[in-house]
Amino acid sequence: MCGIVGYIGSRESTDVLMNGLEKLEYRGYDSAGVALFIGDDIRVVKAEGRLAVLKNKLGGLNLPSSHCGIGHTRWATHGAPSDVNSHPHSTPRVSLVHNGIIENYAALREHLKKHGYEFCSETDTEVLVKLLDHNYKGEPIDALMKTLEQVRGSYGLAIIFKDFPDKIFSVRKESPLIVGYGDGENFLASDIPALLKYTRDYAILDEGEIAVVSADKIDVFNEFGHPVEKEHLTASWDIEAAEKGGYQHFMLKEIHEQPDALRQTISPHVMDGLPCLGVDDLDDEFLAGINNIHIVGCGTAMHAGMVGKTAIEKLARVPAIVDIASEFRYRDPIIAINDLVIIISQSGETLDTLAALKLAKSKGVKTLAIVNVLGSSIARQADYVIYTYAGPEIAVASTKAYSVQMSVMYLFALRLAYARKTQDEEIIRYLTADLQRIPTLIKPVLDECDNIKYLASQFMNSDDLFFMGRGFDYSLSLEGSLKLKEISYIHSEAYAAGELKHGTISLIVDGTPVIALATQDNVFEKTMSNVKEVKTRGARVIVFCKESANVPADIADFVVRLPEFEGIFMPLLLIVPLQLFAYYMSVLRGCDVDKPRNLAKSVTVE
Repeated sequence: MCGIVGYIGSRESTDVLMNGLEKLEYRGYDSAGVALFIGDDIRVVKAEGRLAVLKNKLGGLNLPSSHCGIGHTRWATHGAPSDVNSHPHSTPRVSLVHNGIIENYAALREHLKKHGYEFCSETDTEVLVKLLDHNYKGEPIDALMKTLEQVRGSYGLAIIFKDFPDKIFSVRKESPLIVGYGDGENFLASDIPALLKYTRDYAILDEGEIAVVSADKIDVFNEFGHPVEKEHLTASWDIEAAEKGGYQHFMLKEIHEQPDALRQTISPHVMDGLPCLGVDDLDDEFLAGINNIHIVGCGTAMHAGMVGKTAIEKLARVPAIVDIASEFRYRDPIIAINDLVIIISQSGETLDTLAALKLAKSKGVKTLAIVNVLGSSIARQADYVIYTYAGPEIAVASTKAYSVQMSVMYLFALRLAYARKTQDEEIIRYLTADLQRIPTLIKPVLDECDNIKYLASQFMNSDDLFFMGRGFDYSLSLEGSLKLKEISYIHSEAYAAGELKHGTISLIVDGTPVIALATQDNVFEKTMSNVKEVKTRGARVIVFCKESANVPADIADFVVRLPEFEGIFMPLLLIVPLQLFAYYMSVLRGCDVDKPRNLAKSVTVE
């Protein structure tokens, strides 16, 4: 969940580390710190709070020049946010930063106490650095390998040893870590945006690999200590893609980037007017033989899976089950050899989702990953991968990643229907062409920002809010509600419209805000009946519907109309005003839109 950076070279390391941490603050912002080589000594500076607190602290110290160091921005797991719990953690000989969780830290701490070690923090990371110190006999790699044999859990580590002022050591398991190549300087980081100001040339460390980063080279060793050659990758993003580009917040920028992200994701997967998955072995013969589909994700990714489930069943007539990743791995799921498990993750590093993938593979079931990050853990371990092309998503609340995930699920559903001949080819071509029109249709929806902002101003003081819808609209209700609650902190719930009268309608009193989604023609009248029920009990209602929909004047306080479009694809249009509504509610309430409290972008712990 935390962010790691490392630098060695001729630049002032503090500047490089702070710049990198700024790009990674979305991964955690409870505290931050750096460990710097100043001469032959390691100087640690860290502070509770946002990165600005650390920056001010460093500015007041007037430290001598440093050309090697490691940095960290923390999302608290073990131990509350505080100066003492902040990273780096150190001994007189070793300093390290850590992303992950050491599961057996309590037992290791007791073991180390018997050897005279004392502890001042509540963190598992302090245990880790003191275990490494205990095992250190002058050879860092030997000490690191011995230490990792003793720990259970996940980790991405950057380490400096006082005896080796010209090297940074790093290793990963289940937590992301990359190395970046420069000219007379080298880098490491949790994610690509931290490096883009300095280099686009990088490599991804595999699990268990140890990287030794020097100014003139990067040596990588496997878990047995044998050298390995790493494939060099080139980031397609530039630094501007990781900046706000004139928008007030990253979230708003990323909402407006959705047409381009959708175009870049959909276009490569259409050939001769038909959907083309472009994945070796994921061919029509394989698709025709699938018995059941299991779709697994967390949060927003899981909601994209719900849209995919409805599309798959409607178009291809294949049973599809959607699972929350953290439940899937523990409920002993019934999956058979001819099933397919679809794993959805923006980062490709989501721990629960990665564990679900491993479970499916252990049962011999084929897995398809839908991810946004090239070479991520999930991408590397899945049998098949379809990449989304959202580019970097910096705001914690996912927007464009959700849209491109939905678009890939639609492409998959269309190709599955084509392979299984459950729809005429003419219909598949028609729907594929419609899907390609989505980026153009979203632009006028984005032009309605001022209207959505006005609506938000009418509801910004709400304590509770309800979303309702049927079919695809119910899936969008869940995502709209999640967006609202995670960035505005308003209590929000989403329900299938027909379920309200089975208990929840008792919560509707005068003035209760209800957002009714009604874009599906086949259930429009039913949804309007449900809207009438809440309106009769005093609800203040916003209806989101198609342009031509006949919404009775007496059941809606506000109506937001969307362009006419094929019903199956309406989620791709509908999500935009819902994202904007959540965004403006957050802004008007004075919340930190891009960095909502208690949340981090990439969840790499359980």
